[in-house]
Amino acid sequence: MTSRIRPDIKHKSKEITQGPERAPARSMLRAVGLDDAALARPFVGVASLASEVTPCNFHLGRLAAQVKQGVRTAKGTPFEFGTITVSDGISMGTEGMKASLVSREVIADSIELVSIAEWFDGLVTVAGCDKNMPGCLMAMARLNIPSVFVYGGTILPGRYKGRDINIQDMFEAVGAHSRGAISDAELLDMERVACPGEGSCAGLFTANTMSSAIEALGMSLPGDASIPAVDPRKGDECRQAGEAVLRLLELGIKPRDILTRDAFENAITVALSMGGSTNVVLHMLAIAHEAGVPLVLDDFDRISRQTPYIADMKPGGKYVMADLDRVGGVAQVMKRLLNAGMLHGDALTVTGKTVAENLADVKLNTNQDVVYSTERPLAPTGGLVIVKGNLAPEGGVIKVAGNQHLQQRGPARVFDSEQATFAAVQRREIKAGDVVVIRYEGPKGGPGMREMLAVTAALVGQGLGEQVALLTDGRFSGATHGLMVGHVAPEAAVGGPIAVIQDGDMVNVDAMNRKLDMEVSATEIRRRLRAWKAPAPTHTTGALAKYAKLVGSAAQGAVTG
Repeated sequence: MTSRIRPDIKHKSKEITQGPERAPARSMLRAVGLDDAALARPFVGVASLASEVTPCNFHLGRLAAQVKQGVRTAKGTPFEFGTITVSDGISMGTEGMKASLVSREVIADSIELVSIAEWFDGLVTVAGCDKNMPGCLMAMARLNIPSVFVYGGTILPGRYKGRDINIQDMFEAVGAHSRGAISDAELLDMERVACPGEGSCAGLFTANTMSSAIEALGMSLPGDASIPAVDPRKGDECRQAGEAVLRLLELGIKPRDILTRDAFENAITVALSMGGSTNVVLHMLAIAHEAGVPLVLDDFDRISRQTPYIADMKPGGKYVMADLDRVGGVAQVMKRLLNAGMLHGDALTVTGKTVAENLADVKLNTNQDVVYSTERPLAPTGGLVIVKGNLAPEGGVIKVAGNQHLQQRGPARVFDSEQATFAAVQRREIKAGDVVVIRYEGPKGGPGMREMLAVTAALVGQGLGEQVALLTDGRFSGATHGLMVGHVAPEAAVGGPIAVIQDGDMVNVDAMNRKLDMEVSATEIRRRLRAWKAPAPTHTTGALAKYAKLVGSAAQGAVTG
């Protein structure tokens, strides 16, 4: 990279560094260590989501320091600043989980506000846990200044009785424990080893799904998605990201040049081919909204129908993200899809090159069983389907990656909260053939659209994973598997049909034919809806109440503006 700075490369920061009227601002900047040379260089914000509340983010301060070094090497001036994170894995199954999706909006807002206020010319974000990642991308799309995303990296699996385990196994162990299949001592032994150190949850859960999608989207450097958090390569990549944002400034490439319709189709195709989390639907819709790119729920189903499922990843398969990294990372997936004509190879990326150019030198690793060929896939279609019907006029989302039943007809067991459902599961009240309904957990009704991993994993742990179906206006963790319908919209709190389903109503969940219906006549549904009254809001003050007033439908990404 040339060390010569283009006159217009300080396209934002010149507002606070040039002219006699900006002497007070320069004085403040000198107080934090900037000299004349630093003031003359482009300003790059380094948003660090470092936090001690979760292993996903525990190490990000160390990575942000490497990003800053890269910025300095490339003749830029870095400014590190922080924003929030919450740990889904810790708050799962509690009232605290309501804060999770809300944090996505707070992260996006806070990065946007700092970047606007401080006149950054470019931006690098360093993020780990589930909502960090879309929050960063949403801010980048809004700001539209040259930007690079850095993922903190995956955790390595733990070892228990000679086999790899991860946080998914812990949640399922709770269900096994409730039926007496494992002892208190065994549960404790697993607890002590399942999460061995820094990094985001090991399988293709939401964090690793989003890191994969963001690499395919072109907003992170090639290889970013799969490098483990503790791998020395991650520090090298962070320095390269710091250099890359200066290169983007030189080239004048901004996020909205990258975040095109073709880029979103690439990201969705990769996520579906890998069997990614249902949350990718919610987050891609939200990022597209901020980028001004038209994207709708049906696009995911259309792409899924034409995308083979080729990565054998947990929770539906055998392998974790570190295994994928070992055989070549997300590039192994993308190269196969590109060769099959399933990616837009001319989409631009943060390297300044296209997807096809980035993949040109990638050699296919055929001596492995993590990633399959498109000719001999694990399944002919992608890992998610969109269902609609009289229970979900706007749609719902099912993950179909892995071996699972895809159709079920059974009586509804209706609950108005996750806690009530989990208590019933623990009391062994859910029986084979039931269709469990959890409502008033949507974006407005929760508020905050909690993930239901505690419930779904407990059902799997009790041996009911292939014998029950579940539907909710809330969300599922990426670690959830089985016939589980999330994001049912319209949600109960706004008078969606899920609000008036009753215990014993027969329900058809049909992933194969994309249907979600209750066997209740349209006339009876209308009668019930006329008699329905919205419950009082569960939160009337504070951030959750504010979010409930602003948030829209999950079918549009649950955005607040």
